Amino acid sequence: MELNNILSEIIEKEPSRIVLSKPSKAAEYKRICISRMKDGWQAECFTEKQAFHVKLSESGLYSYAAEAARGYMQINAWTEDCEHIVLISKKGHISYKRKNSQQNAPAIKAHNRKKKYIIEEGTVIPPLVDMGIFTKEGKIVRTMYDKFRQINRFIELIDDGIRGKNYKSVNIIDFGCGKSYLTFIVYYYLTEIMGIKAEIVGLDLKADVIEECNRAAQRYGYSGLRFEIGDINGYRCEKKPDMVITLHACDTATDYALYNAVSWGAELIFSVPCCQHELNAQIKSDKLSILTRYGIIKERTAALMTDAVRGNLLQYMGYKTQLLEFVDMAHTPKNILIRAVKSEIPKSAREKALSEVKAISEEFCFEQTLYKLFAVENEDM
Repeated sequence: MELNNILSEIIEKEPSRIVLSKPSKAAEYKRICISRMKDGWQAECFTEKQAFHVKLSESGLYSYAAEAARGYMQINAWTEDCEHIVLISKKGHISYKRKNSQQNAPAIKAHNRKKKYIIEEGTVIPPLVDMGIFTKEGKIVRTMYDKFRQINRFIELIDDGIRGKNYKSVNIIDFGCGKSYLTFIVYYYLTEIMGIKAEIVGLDLKADVIEECNRAAQRYGYSGLRFEIGDINGYRCEKKPDMVITLHACDTATDYALYNAVSWGAELIFSVPCCQHELNAQIKSDKLSILTRYGIIKERTAALMTDAVRGNLLQYMGYKTQLLEFVDMAHTPKNILIRAVKSEIPKSAREKALSEVKAISEEFCFEQTLYKLFAVENEDM
């Protein structure tokens, strides 16, 4: 089980406290204690002589913990009646166990409360009513609770990305929007919850889908949301987008979407790749043929390599990039979401990211589309 998956599971259970200890040489602090506060979370970071405090939002806890945990060999977390213990060996082997912890239950119960979602029950949100997730009174349909949680997970990832940027208005392009369930919710979140003026263009190749979505946007009164027939490859935007979203763009369509987003200088990119066939048809290796010998292993290896390469290429192009777990809307197996934020990336980190891409490409004898697109305009590649 991967560390990020374990952390996601623990955080979903509403812990009152998380402690990161046994630092590696790369760790900045001796120990980090993350505690629940009235309005979110607080991380207390200890050096030999000082303690520094970082305030975290509800939605920012997972990202912070996942990033910080890389530098520590032990994680302890306490939920209502259970202690979670994660141990990471020097070689990266992870063990995870739980044990009953009645001793801590009273203190934890004092802080325990119902999880606060960004999209809350009790508010009539027309798109969620039409999706069958909310009743007309704004109550969650019991059989749709998983979808409700999944929608909130996606909005939390966006919320964590835009917090602190002080947007007054935001321009967004949503490639391959389909029936646009999430597009409508993103618009609602930005305009109704965050008070940000949003202009969102949803693109799809199906004319009937576009017509239906435009009718729905008019019905909801979402004047800043419109839908157009458009292809990911070759689309020309009228304004520079602040954010580009691409969910389940098939195979290399994701690469064209990421390439466009970077070319336009988008500050935020959210992408859930899908149907990754390109590398599966190419990869081979004499030294590591164990990863390409068995069909199902080769398929999964190719998909993971594809997203690892994309993540590194985005970092090389000046984006702080995370690959996060995201469960999609149809109860299919868990997916990876690529979240990239335009940042000042040190030259050494950019060069290392590129060298890793070149090394794995040479070892497994493949040419990846996003790399080829960037290489046309970057002589160093």
